[in-house]
Amino acid sequence: MKFPHLLLLFAALAVGCDVKTNVSVNSGIDEAKTKEVLDHHWATFQSNDLDAVMADYTDESTLITPDRTFKGLTEIRENFVGAFKAFPKDSTAIKLNKSVVTQDVAYIIWEAAGPKVKISYGTDTFIIRDGKIVRQTYAGVVAP
Repeated sequence: MKFPHLLLLFAALAVGCDVKTNVSVNSGIDEAKTKEVLDHHWATFQSNDLDAVMADYTDESTLITPDRTFKGLTEIRENFVGAFKAFPKDSTAIKLNKSVVTQDVAYIIWEAAGPKVKISYGTDTFIIRDGKIVRQTYAGVVAP
């Protein structure tokens, strides 16, 4: 009969540790900084400013798309070089439909129509820490 009590004690300790871990992970997050990085990223993306877009990342950053995972500055730069070719600044209509920031997470829904490619529904999620995008996901409905 002592064994079930020990199991319950371990379960309670595990839950208690998890709660403490979650609290410490969330402490010190600057939501205003998350929004600032997101706003900078969106503005520089719209203006096709490759160097300014890349300033939002570090060599440890990762960008996950349906087609490929880009790791580090060199690979992420490749992604944006391709994106800016598909959506040239002077002939692309791009619109931000929704933006949500919660702690270190930013989420956007957007659309774009370029001369050869249209994204009728694009969505990105960003994890932003210490003023940099450390993780990003992208998905979209793309048509020629």
